[in-house]
Amino acid sequence: MAWLALEEEGYEVSLVDGRVAARRPAGRQLKALPKALRDHPEVDRLRRLAEWLDRHEAACVAQVDGWMVSSLPVPTALLVQVWPDEAWQGALRDLAIVGDDPEEAGFLRDVTATGELKVVDLDGETVRLSPRTVTLPHPVLLPDLDDVRDFAAELGLVQGIEQIHRATWVKPADLKATATEVRDYAGGAFPSRFSLAARATGLGYRVSGGYATCKVRDGGRAVEAAVWIGEPYWDSETTTGALNWHDDEGRTVALGEVGPVAWSEGMRMAAALYAGRDIEEGGNA
Repeated sequence: MAWLALEEEGYEVSLVDGRVAARRPAGRQLKALPKALRDHPEVDRLRRLAEWLDRHEAACVAQVDGWMVSSLPVPTALLVQVWPDEAWQGALRDLAIVGDDPEEAGFLRDVTATGELKVVDLDGETVRLSPRTVTLPHPVLLPDLDDVRDFAAELGLVQGIEQIHRATWVKPADLKATATEVRDYAGGAFPSRFSLAARATGLGYRVSGGYATCKVRDGGRAVEAAVWIGEPYWDSETTTGALNWHDDEGRTVALGEVGPVAWSEGMRMAAALYAGRDIEEGGNA
């Protein structure tokens, strides 16, 4: 960002790495903002711009994460429109994508104004694709995920959202199809329901009633994973409860009907909540 001259004060100000910085005209950047500038209107405008940029970046990451978790097809024309924005680029660059043809897969490196996607395919070749839509596959759907991770490490790829390095859970083959809940991460003790709810919201999950929830579109079907965290007005010690899934009508979904993405994301939420539990000294970690 360009430097803005504050002629009366004898300084120039700009946003540098997300914060307001100052310097003497054409001089070196100062280590701290001079006291005389802290309440200056232009400095205040830059602070508010920085806050907006932070919110915008977070919104871009959340949107792209939503596309990935739900494996929704994204129009290439939309990628062309948003790519010039650095916040969108940061969220999209280096993600694994699949084009109209399942064989059109690789890591997104660039998007041209003419609608071509520059992709490093899984053979290490840079190719240009022009699909109508692309999908950002959830990692649980990627075959040979460990090999994909190793290849990404060789390329030095850094993803703006958790995709290929996202923790995944594969649904066991020996589940009772009619069962409706998983208790692998039940029983995690917290000093209060408030602290458990705060952990859930801090991790980006929604708290509704007595549950922490996350909604996923899996195979064209919307389902919501839910973990019991205690009665809303209970302020004493609580423990994590069972994990189950519900459809759009609020009906419980049998485990045999839970898709791979919904299973993985539900288990990821339950595990993340459980990881913050109180652990007694000398107890199991």
